[in-house]
Amino acid sequence: MRQRLPRRQGPYYRTPKLFSESIDAGYPAGEALVLRGLHLEIGDGDIVALVGPNGSGKSTLLRALGRVLKPRRGTVYLDGRAMREWPTREVARRLALLPQGPTLAADLSVHELVWLGRSPHQGMLGLPSRKDEEAVRSAIEETGITPLTGRRLSELSGGERQRVWVAMALAQQPQVLLLDEPTTFLDLNHQLELLDLIRYLNREHGITVVMVLHDLNQAARYARRVVVLKEGDVYADGTPAEVLTPETLRDVFGVEGQVLPGPDGVELVIVPVGRV
Repeated sequence: MRQRLPRRQGPYYRTPKLFSESIDAGYPAGEALVLRGLHLEIGDGDIVALVGPNGSGKSTLLRALGRVLKPRRGTVYLDGRAMREWPTREVARRLALLPQGPTLAADLSVHELVWLGRSPHQGMLGLPSRKDEEAVRSAIEETGITPLTGRRLSELSGGERQRVWVAMALAQQPQVLLLDEPTTFLDLNHQLELLDLIRYLNREHGITVVMVLHDLNQAARYARRVVVLKEGDVYADGTPAEVLTPETLRDVFGVEGQVLPGPDGVELVIVPVGRV
């Protein structure tokens, strides 16, 4: 049974930053839809995890929110204005999207890649300003990659490379950060390191974060809201405790499991028991 949980007022309610209104989306054009009439509100300053089984539409939704994929029907709004009405440069100044496994020329240096984040803010001549220099320096310091700035991307480990990509996005000074499976290919230590960084950016800089995650325990620990997708629509939307239930595990993921209090008595620990 699909759960339509109300958005909270008080500490859980935030002014809408991103808003998708009944969108249908899929690719390539002419093929079957992936998202069907999906309606979702992302509050200003939220940190939201999109979860669901493979093929449920998580990455498609993220691409639609980031204006990489144009909905076939419906509208995505940014700051109350239809996304299609925003000039491309203005969108890039407000929103950064990191796809799964981003790639660029491996011979770029870390410093050069981080500087690419300033492209939307530079004029036609591309001459750096003092503000550009300050933004790049701050992004490098905030993400802890100062020792890496002289190295090439090809010389970095997976965890180091992910931090550099986040630094590039941070140099962009976005209000919204969209991340598609940012912990893929990272070991557990580097997964937690990266998620700690993302939570820090949300708390200290007020950046709205929407990220696709596969690990439900990480979603419960790091997200303020969890949106569960099933067959191209929202199955449940609310706090981790509201939506990550044994019923959700059974109906959406096809597994039996237990949801237990975490070591601190607040966070959830999800323990799969077996397939339904």
